[in-house]
Amino acid sequence: HLIGNMLYMWIFADNIEDDLGKIKFILFYLASGIAAAMTQVYLNVNSTIPMVGASGAISGVLGAYLVRYPRNRVLVLIPFGFFSQMVRIPAMFVLGFWFILQFISSSGSSSQGGVAYGAHIGGFVFGAAVMFFFGNFLIPQKAFFKALSEKDDKKKNPWIQD
Repeated sequence: HLIGNMLYMWIFADNIEDDLGKIKFILFYLASGIAAAMTQVYLNVNSTIPMVGASGAISGVLGAYLVRYPRNRVLVLIPFGFFSQMVRIPAMFVLGFWFILQFISSSGSSSQGGVAYGAHIGGFVFGAAVMFFFGNFLIPQKAFFKALSEKDDKKKNPWIQD
């Protein structure tokens, strides 16, 4: 779980941090974590299992990325038995599939400990909503329209292809 969180953070967070700037990104990340925790508590009011981790906040970053860069292609490892292949898939499909898996996985996990799927869902929805409704206010206009109109080659992430 920790390795997955760090991988998602490495792949997706740099673009959102570049868009928002360091201070706004930190505030957005913390707010995503709070929204995620509140969602988990709301969905499991009677749970006595403590929550620990950054998954909800990272899920907020994933939601923001989906809204901001849906067509960027993400390098994904597709296993085929003993063989596997690296393919580039649009972020909207990668993150959409991940989001659907959270719903499927959450269906039988409310009474067990382990993964806080409600936090994943809440963080993702929060991040997507913030970027959808407030992205043009949070991101400097020059950067906002530049991302919509052209490629930015100043910093390349090997996992992402514009």
